[in-house]
Amino acid sequence: MITYLQVENLTKSFGDIVLFESITFSVGKDQKTAIIAKNGAGKSTMLDIIARNQSADSGSVVFKNDLKIGYLRQDPVLNDNLTVRQQIFSSENKLSKVLQNYEAALANGDHNIIEKAQAEMDAAGAWKYESDMKQILGKLRINDLDISIGKLSGGQKKRIALAESLIEQPDFLILDEPTNHLDTDMTEWLENYLKTTRTTLLMVTHDRYFLDNVCDNIIEIDNNKIYTYSGNYSYYLSKREERMANLAANIDKAANLLRKESEWISRMPKARGGKAKYRIDSFYKLKEVASQKIETKKIDFAVGTANRLGNKILEIKNLCKRYGDKVLIDNFTYSFKRNDKIGICGHNGCGKSTLLDIITGSTSPDSGTAEFGETVVPGYYRQRGIEYKENQRVIDIIKDIAEVVVLGDGRKLSASQFLEYFLFPPKMHYTLVEKLSGGEKRRLYLMTVLIKNPNFLILDEPTNDLDIITLNVLEDYLSCFAGCLLVVSHDRYFLDKVADTMFVFEENGKIRNFPGNYTVYITQKEDEEKEKSNVESEASTHTYQRERRKKNFTFKLAQEYETISAEIDKLNAEKQEIERKLSGETTDIDEINKLSMRMETVTALLDEKETRWLELEEIKSSDAICQS
Repeated sequence: MITYLQVENLTKSFGDIVLFESITFSVGKDQKTAIIAKNGAGKSTMLDIIARNQSADSGSVVFKNDLKIGYLRQDPVLNDNLTVRQQIFSSENKLSKVLQNYEAALANGDHNIIEKAQAEMDAAGAWKYESDMKQILGKLRINDLDISIGKLSGGQKKRIALAESLIEQPDFLILDEPTNHLDTDMTEWLENYLKTTRTTLLMVTHDRYFLDNVCDNIIEIDNNKIYTYSGNYSYYLSKREERMANLAANIDKAANLLRKESEWISRMPKARGGKAKYRIDSFYKLKEVASQKIETKKIDFAVGTANRLGNKILEIKNLCKRYGDKVLIDNFTYSFKRNDKIGICGHNGCGKSTLLDIITGSTSPDSGTAEFGETVVPGYYRQRGIEYKENQRVIDIIKDIAEVVVLGDGRKLSASQFLEYFLFPPKMHYTLVEKLSGGEKRRLYLMTVLIKNPNFLILDEPTNDLDIITLNVLEDYLSCFAGCLLVVSHDRYFLDKVADTMFVFEENGKIRNFPGNYTVYITQKEDEEKEKSNVESEASTHTYQRERRKKNFTFKLAQEYETISAEIDKLNAEKQEIERKLSGETTDIDEINKLSMRMETVTALLDEKETRWLELEEIKSSDAICQS
């Protein structure tokens, strides 16, 4: 296999914090590789170094010569003064320049310039590039190319940056959390796109279905060591379990041997030279193996719930909300029951976060009500993440809420102990919040929600930026949570684990209440669509056959047959005339536009007339056979 990327002995620190040390790995041509590590291990920093946006303390990053590299950062930096169109065409890609010249020629209107630009498109083979670009923009629902980047949300900017990196068609693509801010339809499309493209891929993502379906190589960073698994995420899980079991067995075996060798060392001090040197060297190697520690400590979300829920939990009645002509929520009603675990899914911008904001009182509905019962203590985890003041430190965030925290088992922890409980070691307690990684900020924010002991959790995209280890523990906690859960997420694996009911946002503000998790919903939806298609096809066939059986080639049909034949001849003549004018006779841009529009109309009419002509021809032939 040809090596596209070679990373050797890479080391990076920030002050006293060592992110990674002497990391070495390679990525071969056509491999689709994911990096898995805990939050704070420096995954995004590593990708930044590989993409040459940062420098390492030591080590080297070498790409194969003449590779085109694409990079999607976790938080892309775009030019707010550009339009979306300008941003997409801002690269040095030759095909992009050719397409940009073609669009400029069309806008200019000069026929000679248009003809020259079309020739350039033909010579560069840029028509497929244009088609691929339109598909990518359409699938990521980037429709307004003339809006300023500065007016867009962070999620929209991430989608534009993703589109830009895909449109560039690089040989080697680096993606940092590509599924953040994508809804489930977009994520599934991106999965299929990356699976079928020949682009070599290196990425970081927490989406486990995405890892399973796209990646064929996993690199795990654990305690500053690299472990490579030649398979997808499921393969990685099984092999990692084997590795940890073997490591534990080797440590136990080394510890037992070390006790015997320690006795020998202490009894025979004079033997530490000569022939016994190999045994002394072996002793120190044993000591190194036996001193290894398997990290078993993990977050335990054993935070209590404030009160037992009463009969009335949350009553939503006839809820409606619209912005201008767009209906987000149309007459939605639901009464929550104890232990409801409900996931919410739908397209970006369909109103999911708006529903949560209405429930929590930060947004008012146009009509209808959403009322909590008296015993409910809601905890709301917002999509925008933690809010903090400049120069605020990690421990200040917790102390501002409570100096003492009571866990579900009755234990009381100080703010400092609570941070350690969530795997923030003492050396990080006085770290500025702004210095934390994206995942560490999310984990800290989650602490601020759980510390209030809610019995009704409302989570808006809680999985963004969390590492897989934290996600697994959070899923276990939510599955056993004694209160109610309402969660918006585009992480399909997460929804499958924690939700047993789905609120699905459909067309025109309708919210479907579906009993089952996400995969059950998608499976049923596909079955329904397939059945509907089959029924429509069968009905169409039966109708057609009935029409054929009951129709004879009457005088009236014969007249229609002759009329349509004449109309087809006339439309074909007009089509040829338009083609002749468009091929060079007409240079006026307004006339070209009119002719193009008329060509679309003529083509559609021809399709319609020819289809009807074929139907009449078949009736005519059948009737002739019957009469004979």
